[in-house]
Formats: sequence, structure tokens, C-alpha cells
Amino acid sequence: MTDHAATLESLGWSEFFGDQLESEDFDLVPMRISMVHRARLAAISQAGEVRLTLSTETNTADFAVGDWVLAHADTHLLQRRLNRKTLLSRRRAGNGVNQLAAANVDTLFIVASCNADFNSARLERYLALANEAGTNPVIVLTKADTTSDAGEYERQAAALQRGLDVVALNARSADAAIALAPWCAAGQTVALVGSSGVGKSTLVNTLAGPDQVLPQLTGAIREHDAKGRHTTTSRSLHAVSGGGWVIDTPGIRTMQVSDAGYGIDMLFAEITELAPLCRFRDCTHAHEPGCAVQAAVAAGSLDPERLARWQKLREENRENTPEQGRSPRGGNSMPNRRGRH
Repeated sequence: MTDHAATLESLGWSEFFGDQLESEDFDLVPMRISMVHRARLAAISQAGEVRLTLSTETNTADFAVGDWVLAHADTHLLQRRLNRKTLLSRRRAGNGVNQLAAANVDTLFIVASCNADFNSARLERYLALANEAGTNPVIVLTKADTTSDAGEYERQAAALQRGLDVVALNARSADAAIALAPWCAAGQTVALVGSSGVGKSTLVNTLAGPDQVLPQLTGAIREHDAKGRHTTTSRSLHAVSGGGWVIDTPGIRTMQVSDAGYGIDMLFAEITELAPLCRFRDCTHAHEPGCAVQAAVAAGSLDPERLARWQKLREENRENTPEQGRSPRGGNSMPNRRGRH
């Protein structure tokens, strides 16, 4: 978090949010949620960071770090949340509850390590999440200084989606902030996701610089499987030394895919584009005659493992997405414009 004053534009404010203001909002102040706790919300305004006053009807689970809200200047009483440009969320395993991760994120840094943590199937899940949310994904490969084969990890990551940006770095080095600077300009917001132990908190500290108020805790990993323990237990907004903002999230061991039909289609564009060429409109690309996808596999232009992962994600998404929760493009249904709380 930060304790310094800022302009609305430097906090990420844009016309998208300004267009939502109405005449009765003249006495309210825009603020951006900087931390979400079970019973309280913190926000940053032009005057600095404040603790919001909540009504008894307010459910903090309805808010995400990065949300823009309107509150009274003197009492800090929360009035309503503005509609989001983007929303990163996931459905919790077991109870099916939608968990909000971060809002109004411009770029999602998907963090993995150049070691045993690297897993193409897991990275594809994060990419589907980013695509569905409408945020720009960038794969960040940490611990590049610990291997002589960082280029191979970069190659494998870049092959996961067309036009995907991939950056390999040492999260502890000041050069990491330089490498990621194109996505961390003033007013820009990035979020970090990835499993525990990949260096997300270390990267947040590097991006925020030495002057941040509360540096993120970091922890070691187990050598035999590159697994780490959770050092980030809540989501929080941190100022980046270059003028942008970064949201750290707790490590995710397992992420169920749901409400992500559009994101999966975008991720596997080479399969999506072949599908209309199949003989049958409802082709499953498994065994039907005249299947253009299977023909691509036979010709060697499509990796069969890639097809298998596509089939698995599609089936998982279908099973985990409630019919009433599906939007026309397969994503999460959004709250109404007013979003009053």
C-alpha cells in the first residue's frame, strides 16, 4: 500500500469511470479500493489512504482490490461502487462461490519459475482467466538467473498463445523493474498471479522500490519440487516506482476453470479457427470423419498434447459453469451499472 497523495489519473481514473458519475454524486469523492479485509475496506483517494466507513448492508466480499467507489469526503462513508472495466475472479473449489481477485487491471503478470514449477497446463488456465476478463496477459518467468536454459522456458511459454509477451528475469534484480516498465506506466494497473514460491511478492517489492511503506513478506521454496508456502494472505494495491500500480494475490495451487468459454477459444485460437472446416458442425474433434482438427494433428501442424489440454479445459469449463451464470460470450455475468451498496 501507499500513504502518499495522488491524482485521480495517476490512480488509474479514466473517462470510463468519469462517464458513470451522475448529478447526485457531486458531494462524493472517487476512491480506489487498496485492500479488502473480511470486515473492512481501505481505499486511496487524492488525499491519501483512508479506511472506509461501511453500512450494515455492505458485504466486503462484493468488492475487489482495484475497484473504484464513491464515498463521502468527511465521513468516508461508502456509497456505491462504479462499474468495472475488467474483473479477475475464480470459482472456489467445492462450494462454487465466485471469489473476486482484482478489478480494473490493465495487464495480468502470470508468474512462473524457470524450474520444476513451470507447467504449461497451469499457465493456460491463467491465460484463459486473463482473456475472459479482458486484461492483457504477460508471462513473467522468474529465477532466470538460476538456469542456463531460460530461453527454452521462454520458447515454451510463448507457444501457448498467439502474440503473447514473455519476459524472463531475476525478480530480485533492479533490472526486473526495467524489463516490466512498458506495462507499469503512470496510471496503469498490473496484477500478479501464480503459484506459491514463484517470487510474486519479491517481484512486487522490486517494482514498488525501497520506499514502499509495507514491503511484502517473502518465503523460501522446497528444493525437491520448487513448491513454496503462502506468504501473501490478502490482496493489496501497491504503488510502482514508475507511477503505475500493482496488485499482489495469494498463491493458487489449483484453479478451477469456469465461465471462461471466450477465454479458452482465444487461448486455443488455432483450434477455434479450424473447427468451422470440420464436416460436422458439432464435431468434438475426437473421432469424427472429416475433422479438420484431427487432420492438423495427423499433418503435424497441431500438437496432440495441446488438443488434449483444450478438450480437458472445455469439459471442465462446461461442468463448472452454471447455465444461469453464462454470458453470451461464455464469461461472468456483470453487476448492473449502478452497483449500489
